[in-house]
Amino acid sequence: MADWTRGQGGSRGRTGTWDAVDPRRRAAAWPDADFARSFAVRFRDWIVADTAPGRLLPWLPIAFGFGIVVYFSAEREPAWWAALGLAIGCAAIAVLARRRPVGFPIALGLAAVAAGFAVATLKTRTIAHPILALPASNVLIEGFVEQRDERERSDRIVVRIVKLDAARMNERPDRVRVSVRKGTAPPVGTYVSFRARLNPPLAPLRPGGYDFARDLYFQRIGAVGFVLGAIKTLDPPAPRGLWLRYASAIEHLRDGIDARIRAVVPGDKGAIASALITGKRDAITAPVNDAMYISGLGHVLSISGYHMVIVAGVVFVVFRALLALVPALASRRPIKKWAAVAALGAAAFYLVLSGAEVATQRAFIMTAIVLIAVMIDRAALTLRTLAIAAIAVMVVAPQAVVHPSFQMSFAATLALIAIYQHGLSWTIAGADSSVGSRIALWGGRQVANLLLGSLVAGLATTIYIAFHFHRLTPYGLIANLLAMPIVSAWVMPMGLLGLVAIPFGLDGDLWRLMGAGIGWMIAVANWVAALPGAVGRIPAFGIGPLLVASAGLVLLCLLKSPLRWCGAALIALASIVALRAPQPEVFIAADGLSLAVRQPDGRLSIHKIGTGTNFTVREWLAADADARNAADQTLPSGFTCDALGCIAKLPDGKSVALVLRPDAFAEDCGRAALVVTPRDAPPRCDATIVDRNRLRAGGALALRRDAERWEISAARPPGQDRPWARSLPQPSAPPATPTVRPAPRDATPRVEDLEPGDGPQ
Repeated sequence: MADWTRGQGGSRGRTGTWDAVDPRRRAAAWPDADFARSFAVRFRDWIVADTAPGRLLPWLPIAFGFGIVVYFSAEREPAWWAALGLAIGCAAIAVLARRRPVGFPIALGLAAVAAGFAVATLKTRTIAHPILALPASNVLIEGFVEQRDERERSDRIVVRIVKLDAARMNERPDRVRVSVRKGTAPPVGTYVSFRARLNPPLAPLRPGGYDFARDLYFQRIGAVGFVLGAIKTLDPPAPRGLWLRYASAIEHLRDGIDARIRAVVPGDKGAIASALITGKRDAITAPVNDAMYISGLGHVLSISGYHMVIVAGVVFVVFRALLALVPALASRRPIKKWAAVAALGAAAFYLVLSGAEVATQRAFIMTAIVLIAVMIDRAALTLRTLAIAAIAVMVVAPQAVVHPSFQMSFAATLALIAIYQHGLSWTIAGADSSVGSRIALWGGRQVANLLLGSLVAGLATTIYIAFHFHRLTPYGLIANLLAMPIVSAWVMPMGLLGLVAIPFGLDGDLWRLMGAGIGWMIAVANWVAALPGAVGRIPAFGIGPLLVASAGLVLLCLLKSPLRWCGAALIALASIVALRAPQPEVFIAADGLSLAVRQPDGRLSIHKIGTGTNFTVREWLAADADARNAADQTLPSGFTCDALGCIAKLPDGKSVALVLRPDAFAEDCGRAALVVTPRDAPPRCDATIVDRNRLRAGGALALRRDAERWEISAARPPGQDRPWARSLPQPSAPPATPTVRPAPRDATPRVEDLEPGDGPQ
């Protein structure tokens, strides 16, 4: 071993001093002061460039949205006065710090976070309404039909309750959503009476899964279920309000257009054409619907920013072109602004006609801001415009932040604006003056822009699709490149012309032409969906990688300096963590009757009991990246069952027992590592117990084995108490099952036609 000695001047070296080493060697071994100083100057220049005037505005909606995310992550509902007071206090601090170059942006960002938190808190308080906590049978309901949805196999209505009669109900909701047999849903505005089986809004089917109850809460729906027997139409006890008359008129208009389109263009072509015009997309058959989403064309079916831009863009171009034909107007009047006004009116009509869903409202707000920018001579599509649109959407509907459509829409738009702001000069520079060269350049530029836009939007939304839907679309670029030019240049213009021609009776051929273009899109979707590896499945992962990837996307798109590549590193890190996320060994449904256990081959073996469990099984399989369906005969192959319960083996040889009768506790508690039961467990049991009390407190569970311990995650974590996830009351005795009188089959849907949450839980 070399002998380290202390040299003169405090230097350290071997057989000499560090100062005696060759200067070239020292330079290679340790950065000199000039390098550090140069890097510091460069880093400061990057910071200055990224915080230049106007560069910080797009960060405000990011901070505002983060405040909303913090609100939804709270265990208990915040006090409205505390949230509002915090927002006012932070705003005051920001005003006081307005002359400080560093403190002001920080204070303003904190004020935006507090404002987002306060807006979400006040929104929840404003729409507060009763939520059904326990199932109720044979409930007599009278009320007005406010919404009607036609689906492939059954229909569904939303009823505002005027009168409700039930033997046992802990809460009496104001609005309910019920399923009815196909073709029996009454029109919007009708006053109806019926008996129904009601259930609480569906809680997450697994920890980290989508919260249906939260979504319904912000739609002001307090219970779901299905109609028992016939629906009677009665005279209303009071006149319908202005809003209900408006909703009835709009629904009548939508129904008329829908019927006309589907009469001229039958099948899936007509159903998709109606979906693009009226927003009624539930009549599309399952195979075509699946092919659209697998191929990456599913975004076409949901009216969002793309459709709104096409409608507004077509009207803008046509209106401006017609005005340009009049020289006096073209040379003396602001026809561009007039065209923007016409396009805004068309977009507003399209919003109303399509049902004004949250995603469509968001698209309209963004489109309206762009058109208003044209009217006031401002750049239309910039990060500042997107920031204003995002804040407007979040103020109106803060709950949209946790919805996948909001996340994917703004992620794609942010990425597209960023990529175009960074420049596509190669598509413009060097254009020849000849007409032929210009036409060639125009065609090549449009193809390149379409290809680049599809690639960028697809990459920006990948993490959100993987998180919410557990799948990827590896051939989405191919599908969009083949189908979207036809949709943009043919399908949507024909649809708009058909809509204009309906009053004149000249719309038939236009709908048929629209159907021909849709036929091409369906053919592309089916072809791409049939390609090898078209279904890219990915196991579920936690919220952490999603937040990290979102932060990376924001840095990559908003920063101007080379610091933006830190965002790419964050996205790569999030992707690695997401792909390496450990999967649970056991899933347990909230009722304790359905159970999934991982087998030695790595796949889940699933045992299910009762009706309405297929959706739960599909959710478990999707979260596990399993291609099997809920009807697969191999699902329960790992279980051995008898009259007392079932047994399944874990990969380590330990057993999981499902106990259905008390007689099985004595044996299973001594032999199994985990005992699951929908009953009350005995006070002494050597195994880990998941019984009725634990399920009632936490809902659906996911368990992961760590050595000899079980890590248990609950869909409703302990201590959580939110308006859409109240703690369930513990009944002193099981409620008696009321007698349901026989009902005619004209309104009662079949069990297989019910959607999640409509049937018994």
